[in-house]
This record gives sequence, structure tokens and C-alpha cells, in this order.
Amino acid sequence: MERFFPNQRYTSKGEPELGIGIVTETSKGKVKLYFPRSNEIRLYALESAPLRRVVFKSGDIIVDTKKQSLLIKQVELEGELYLYYGKDRKLSEAELGDVSARHGADDRLFMGDVDAPQIFALRRETLQHDYNRRLSPVNGFVGGRIDLIPHQLYIAHEVSSRYAPRVLLSDQVGLGKTIEACLILHRLLLSGRISRVIILVPESLVHQWFIEVLRRFNLWFNIFDEDRCASLDGNAPDGNPFLDDQLIICSTSFLAGSAKRTRQALTAGWDMLVVDEAHHLEWSVDKVSPEYGMVELLSKAAKGLLLLTATPEQLGEESHFARLRLLDPNRYSNYHDFINEPSDHRNIATIVEKLYSGKKLQSNDTKILESFFPKERILSLTKGGDVAKDNLIEDLLDQHGPGRVLFRNTRSAMSGFPKRKAHLIPINTTKDKALWLQRLANEFAHDMEPGAIANKQEFWFAEDPRVHWLLTTMKKLYPAKVLLICKSKEKVLALEKFLVKRANLKASVFHEDLTIVQRDRNAAWFSESDGAQILLCSEIGSEGRNFQFAHHLILFDLPLHPELLEQRIGRLDRIGQTEDIHIHVPYLANSPQHVLVRWYHEGLNAFEENLEGGNEISKLFRYQLLSLSNSPSFSDFSPELEALITKTSIFQKELQKSLAEGRDRLLEMNSFRPRIAAKLVEQIKREDCDKSLENYFTKVFSHFDIEMEDLSARTYFLHPASTITEVFPAIPPEGISVTFDRQRALSREDIGFLSWDHPITTGAIDMVLSSGTGSASFGVLRGTNSRGILLELLFVLETSRDRSIYVDRFLPNTLLRIVVDHLGNDVTDRYSVETLDKKMIPGQMDALLDNQTLMETTLPNMISAATKMVEEQSTKEIKNGLQRMNLTLNHEIDRLKILQQKNKNIRPAEIQTALHEQLTLTSLIKDARVRLDAIQLILCAGVVL
Repeated sequence: MERFFPNQRYTSKGEPELGIGIVTETSKGKVKLYFPRSNEIRLYALESAPLRRVVFKSGDIIVDTKKQSLLIKQVELEGELYLYYGKDRKLSEAELGDVSARHGADDRLFMGDVDAPQIFALRRETLQHDYNRRLSPVNGFVGGRIDLIPHQLYIAHEVSSRYAPRVLLSDQVGLGKTIEACLILHRLLLSGRISRVIILVPESLVHQWFIEVLRRFNLWFNIFDEDRCASLDGNAPDGNPFLDDQLIICSTSFLAGSAKRTRQALTAGWDMLVVDEAHHLEWSVDKVSPEYGMVELLSKAAKGLLLLTATPEQLGEESHFARLRLLDPNRYSNYHDFINEPSDHRNIATIVEKLYSGKKLQSNDTKILESFFPKERILSLTKGGDVAKDNLIEDLLDQHGPGRVLFRNTRSAMSGFPKRKAHLIPINTTKDKALWLQRLANEFAHDMEPGAIANKQEFWFAEDPRVHWLLTTMKKLYPAKVLLICKSKEKVLALEKFLVKRANLKASVFHEDLTIVQRDRNAAWFSESDGAQILLCSEIGSEGRNFQFAHHLILFDLPLHPELLEQRIGRLDRIGQTEDIHIHVPYLANSPQHVLVRWYHEGLNAFEENLEGGNEISKLFRYQLLSLSNSPSFSDFSPELEALITKTSIFQKELQKSLAEGRDRLLEMNSFRPRIAAKLVEQIKREDCDKSLENYFTKVFSHFDIEMEDLSARTYFLHPASTITEVFPAIPPEGISVTFDRQRALSREDIGFLSWDHPITTGAIDMVLSSGTGSASFGVLRGTNSRGILLELLFVLETSRDRSIYVDRFLPNTLLRIVVDHLGNDVTDRYSVETLDKKMIPGQMDALLDNQTLMETTLPNMISAATKMVEEQSTKEIKNGLQRMNLTLNHEIDRLKILQQKNKNIRPAEIQTALHEQLTLTSLIKDARVRLDAIQLILCAGVVL
């Protein structure tokens, strides 16, 4: 392990553009470096720090802190630091000023330390792919293991394009708020615009979120609870456990319940705060809950904020205002002003719908439009055609108030949802009926309050009439896949034991005690055509997983909470489901489950229709429902049950009417712009179909000795060729299955989905570029009439990195290629990449190394000539980068300024941030530097040495 000491100089292998870093602190298994050129601080683990020591050599010129230069004559190591001796003075490593590291490409060539032309070609290709990847308009969107759902991609694109976004994601259940949030995080993290994220969720959803971000987006978040924090106390940086990791998930209740942990989280510094189930944060004008108070403090400390809730206005205007004031406390400072604010949203929504559908505008519509826009623009609608109409629609949507901070899509506005078909199966038993009613009453009691009953739960599945029905049904449905969800792990295991041993049925299980890997494998076996016919899930199966390839759901028992029932059904009932869903509900007549079946079906129609407002419904009816279910004298014709069903049905209809009347059509239209979304989907599909990544990996894996075995179309098993093969990022010693096909990745979650965003890809690029692979090469060019020697030089134009500034979308690290002949003439156009890759072969350069004139005069002159040529190229690229940046940001800033006049939700800070970013980007792009990255000496065939 490298020994680090303050004032030593290092470069980052993965981020050479940071420049030379200075070790500032080493403690507790960490090393901290400051990179003056990019004004960045990095913290690395001592055992795995991707750093290379910078040591200057005789002949190099360095400067001290006063910018006085020194030509190095001699180098000595004194203690932990190097001393550099010049003609009349010496300079300690600690006294170095602004210096640049020599990356050694030309040094390697002059020493004869060269690679074969094929390896040089791999480096060249890697540099080009890295450039394309960074500049791609869908960078950060291609890597998610997700269906390409247009409204999700539109929201992620819109939000991730903003400066420190602060928004409320409030799509209805099943439309993918979690996916939208993860897409936003993934893109911002991948681009480097954010690095520190904390996600707060209800305790029951901590594991679900951990799985979702890992399985779908390859983001490893660390789960923090009191045990984790206590174990880190004293060993974490500055004694703050929240500084030990960059990406953290914890429960809202845990953080709100500890003043100490709240203080630590507040001082840790966050680029993004994400809060799920935000409607559970209780706030009123007179009272603030501890959870809300804690989130409010964190929301002020964090730069960006994502709130997720499916019920933004359902709990009333006061609750809705509570979410908005977290997003922008300056804009939403007074509740009474908020509720008295005039609104013409419905009139504008009507006009937008008319414009969309091509209906004629009435005189009143025209008057409203003229209050927003010049009269000439309205008159030009008839002449401007579809373009003028579309531009007017975009401007109208932009000016919608909360639409700037609030996104909401509804099922009614979407297509692609299946129908639900409920199959309610009342089971009557004449044998031991009283005994079975008592047994199922005990089971129900255990399910409702598992910790309140001391005795162990028992099952009698060998005789259970529900299980007999299950066996008969599985035979009828064969070979259709069936998902069964029940309350507990114990019930799952008891069912599996009976079905496998007694009925010889192919069954897989899914419960909380299995490891993540085992759950993936079991779910994958269920997805295979010849795999398990039935997957037995505990309640955890209703969280996070999508089994859309199955169309039959068995609810072996029912939860008491309507939202949990909706989550269960939501494993199959999601956008993209291809068939109707059959929901089978077996229950013993007059048992406690019978009460729930009737209440859900007749009172809420919850089996066949999407249910909204489950939390409020539960609060209102929970205890009455429990009391009826536990009544020993219950019968199907209980007047109390009839009254409860009637009362529930009335409340549900009133709630649905209230929600329908409260729908903000303008908000919904602003939350999904099909034209933009369609373009994003098209671009991602184009990248999915492009096989350049697959072809690139065949070369990378071959070079690094990784076997790539075919499994099926575009699907492979990767593993090290031998035990001595160098460790490759994200590929375990035992191997990993991967696919380049999105649809296969969606159906087989145990197989990795390789894309330009995947850690294996970014790790491979870093591994090639940071290891020096192919940075110096020698080869012989055959099959041409050329004679003499050539130099192919690869330069990289790079900017200093500022984590808060997204420079890559305008000027990423740019490959500049120059080929010169022995006279220093530019012959790049005569020797294309394709020509050299096809006709170059390895050779021995020993004889050339002995040619003093070549090594001391000709080659340095060729390098000097190429360096002058590349400056011209770099000037053009810098100019193009500035043009791209100004064209984009001028449009964005002008748009924000115009919108601010009409839309109070445009924060002044947002415009100031945009202006500051433009100034910073201008400076970064203008100061971009060219660095020699790789060099290849080419000997043309036929030359006699």
C-alpha cells in the first residue's frame, strides 16, 4: 500500500484532467488531496486510492510558489518528499507551485517501452468513445434497466437539465415516480454535477429503494441507521458518520427521532435531498411534525430537492402548500396568500386543448391570449401553421405557475394500462367448519399484529381448503405464470414445503430473509419459460419488483391497508403490461378475510380499479373494519358490514369526484410533452441498437484477458481467463452474465445490462486511459507505397473540472489526432484510422533506438511540429464549444427572464445561477489545455535501416 505524506504530489488515474493534487491530510484510512488547477478536493480510501505519484526528472522545468522557475539537474528523496536541485538552488516538493505532470507518452517511446499497434488503436478508440459518451444528449439515460416510458423520460430530462432542481414528482400510482427520481439522480451523478445524495424514506421502503437504485441503475447507496452510525462514530471524517459515504439512504423516522443525527446530517453537506412519501410529513399553520421540521432544515441545507408523493393535493390545500414551501420557502412563505392567489389555469388549459386538437378559438380565448402575448403573434397563428401553434403551446405551458415545481401525470391521460379482472372465490367447507374458522381467525390475527401474539403461527396446508383450490387452479392455468402474495415469510415457506414435496409443483420463493442475489435468482427462475410456474412472495414481493410477464395474481390473504393492496396488484398492473390481469382471491366464507373481500370489492372496487386516497381511507375505516373482522358472531349478512360497505362506497365516490374536479389539466399537460419525449426515446433506441459498444468490449476483454462466452443473442458470460488475470472493474472472480439487449435485461434481472452508462463500461474506459495502455506504440505499415517514418500523435483537449458545472455537454475531453512525416508535414488526411488499423503490424524498434539523429533531432522536431498543428485544432474546438454553450445558455437564460415576468415560480436564484454558470463555463472552455496522451512511431514498409 502506498505511503501518503502531506505535500506529496499525485495525479488521479481516473481523472487526469484534475491536474496535480497535493496531499493535505491522511487519517483513519483516508487520504485527502487538493487539486489547485481544478480547485477540487478529493477523499480516497488508502487501500484503493487510484493515484499515481508525480516525480519530475532531470531536464524538466518546474516553478515554486512565487512562480520562479528551476531547471532540474538532480533529484533526491529526502524522507517522504523529493528534493529538486538546479544550478544554484534546490526546491522541495512542498514548495512546488503551479506545475504540470508529464504523462510519459513520449518518454516511453524514447525508452523503447512500446505496445503493439492494436493496443494503441484500442486507446485511440477508447478516447473517441469517451468523447461520444460524454457529449451524448442521452448520457445518463441509456443505462437504466427500464422500459422507455415517454413521460418518465420527459420529466427526468426536464428536471436534470435545471440548475439545482427543486421539484415535486407526483405521478399517480403505477406511473413510475421512483424511476423518474432515479433517472434524475443517475444522470446528475454520471455527469458529475452532484456527488453527495441522501434519500429519506419510510422505514418500510428503505430496502425497496436500496434494491431499486442498485438493480436498475447500478448505484450503490449505503443504508444508515443508528447501529451503522454508532459503529462509525469516532472513525468517520470529522467524527461525522454522514461524511463516511457519498450516497446514503435512511428512514425519515430514524433521522427525525435523533437530534444528534439530525445535526450531523445537516452539517454533512448535500448536493441532493430526496424524500419519498412526502405527504406523510405533517404540517399545518399551527403545528409542525418532527419529521417535517427535520426535512425542512435539510431542504434548506441541500442544493437540490426531490419530493415524491402520489397525493399532492388530496390531503387538502394546507398539506399541498406544506410541500411547496419546502421547495421554495421564499415563493411560498404565507399560506393565506397562497390560497387567495388568483388563477386562470383552467381557462388556459381549455385553450391549450383546443390548440392541440385543432379546434377553433373563440373570441374570449383570443382575449385571454392577448393578455399574455402581442396581438400580432395571435393573428399569425393562421399563417404560421403547426410550428407557430406548437411554439405557442410550449410558451403557455411554461407560464403555468406550480408547473415549474410540480409534475403530475395521471392514468386517465396515459395509455397502456391493462384491465383488472377480479375472481372472488368463496370456499365453503362442511367438514370441521368451526375448526377452520377458528384456525383462519388465528392466522388473520397473526397477520394483522404479528408482534402482539406470543404463540407461534401454525399452518395446516395439507388440509387447508384454500390450498386444495390452489392446486386445482394451478393445473387449470398451466403453463401460465402465477404470482402469489401473502403476508409473511413463515406462510411462504410453509406453502412452498407443501407444494414442492406433496404436489411436485415448480415453485420459487421470494422473502426478506433471502440475500439480494438469491432473490434475483429466484425471480429469474420464475421468469424463464421452463422455470417455476408459481412465485410465492411475502409482503416484500409487493415492494419494488415488477413481474409484468405474469398475468395471474393470487392474493392468498389480504392486507388491511388499501395502499398495500394497491402495491400488491401494482406488481402486475403497471404501464407496459401486455395483457389483462386476473386477480384471484380465495377466502373461507364467514372468515375475517370475507369481511375484507367484500369491503374492498363492494365498498372500494379496489380489485378492478386503481385506488387513490388509500391512506385517508385507512385512517377513516381501519378500526371499524378490524372490529368487524374479529367479531366471533360475524356472518355474511351482518347489518354492520352492510352499513360499513355503504358508508365506504359513498366516501369513495365523493373522494373520486373531488379528485376529478381538482385535476389541473394544465399541470398534466406541462408534465408531459410528447414531442420532446419521442425524440429522447428515439435517441436511446438508436444507442440500444448500435453494436459499437459490444464490438468495443470484445477488444477490451481480449486485451485484459477476460473470457466472453456466448449465452444467447447479445448475451455473454464474463469471467477472468485465469486466477492471475488482473482484477477488472465490476467483474467478480466467479464471473457475471451480461446482455446488451434491453428487453432481455428487463426479463432477466439476474443478468447485467451493459450500456455506455454502466460501471463496467466507465471502469473499462478508466482502466484503459489511466493504466497507460497503448500510450506509446511502434509498428510497421504494410501495403502502401509510402517510405520513411511517421508519427501519429493523440492529444486530448481537456478543461478543469468543476463538479457543479456541467462542461461535458459543450466541451468534453476531446481527442485531437495528428499524423506527421519525418519533415514535420501534416499528413493526417492521407493516413486514416481505418487504413492504419488495417495495415499496421507489430515490429522491433531496437535499430531505430540506436539512431542518434532520429532520436535526438528528427523525432523531437516531429513532435514539436505536431504540437503547433494541434494548437490550431484546439482553437477551433474551443470556439465550437463556446458557440454551443452560448447558444444553449443564452436561450435558457432569456427564457427564464421572460418567464419570470409571468411566473413567480421562477426563482431569482435560478437565473443568477444560470448567469454564473455561463461565466464559469466561458472561463473553463477558454482555459482548456491540450495534453499529449499517446504517440505511435510508424515505419513504412520497404525502408532500409
